[in-house]
Amino acid sequence: MPTLEASPDQRPLAGTAGLPRHVAIIMDGNGRWATARGLARTEGHRKGLDTVRRIVRHAGHIGLEVLTLYSFSSENWRRPPDEVTYLMGLLRFFIRRDLAELHANNVRIRVVGERDGLWPDIRALLEEAETLTAGNTGLALVIAFNYGARQEIVRAMRRIAEAVKAGAIDPSEIGEETIARHLDTAGIPDPDLVIRTSGEKRISNFLLWQSAYAEYVFPATCWPDFDEAEFDRAVAEYQARERRFGGVEARSAP
Repeated sequence: MPTLEASPDQRPLAGTAGLPRHVAIIMDGNGRWATARGLARTEGHRKGLDTVRRIVRHAGHIGLEVLTLYSFSSENWRRPPDEVTYLMGLLRFFIRRDLAELHANNVRIRVVGERDGLWPDIRALLEEAETLTAGNTGLALVIAFNYGARQEIVRAMRRIAEAVKAGAIDPSEIGEETIARHLDTAGIPDPDLVIRTSGEKRISNFLLWQSAYAEYVFPATCWPDFDEAEFDRAVAEYQARERRFGGVEARSAP
């Protein structure tokens, strides 16, 4: 992806020199938010979609380059069928209602995750969103859908094995860059900051390879209540940390 620069009207956070290039979010707590209020879990997901809109707008406003949202994991298919059906409906609603606005705001959409076996209309909508926004140069919005990091690494290994079998890659040449090129996220910079809402301190099969040197922040707020101020606090915490990448002196991500 090209380097994306903030336009003059975008408002940088304090300490903008330390603004992360890529923030990834595990949007957790929709169900617990709803249960705590005596509501159906689906109400939490519906409210969570409003939070998605706010945070995407905010990320573009402050000049963030890449925002990745963990929207639906490979394991989420194990949830009750009615809940899965509702989540698919929310995705359809989001793309049909918000795609035009995202495109008008120069947002580029990229979807990572397994596409084989998806419902045909869902796959078509995801591909439509990518195609329509492919030429945009503003915020890169990465949607991790039907995504699992272990499964992603397995797919990458299969692609590399096929290339070796075809004679396109010599086994002795395989290194970290080779693997990165064959992941779903090829061409996307690794996340600098990963946020998981709701206070849970797990990574849940999310960007295992890519987040090797990411900073993690675990706000207690459930996703439906997560707002711009919470996002800014997480970024400020990131900015206050020293990133050594295994060395002695702090430095920026390569």
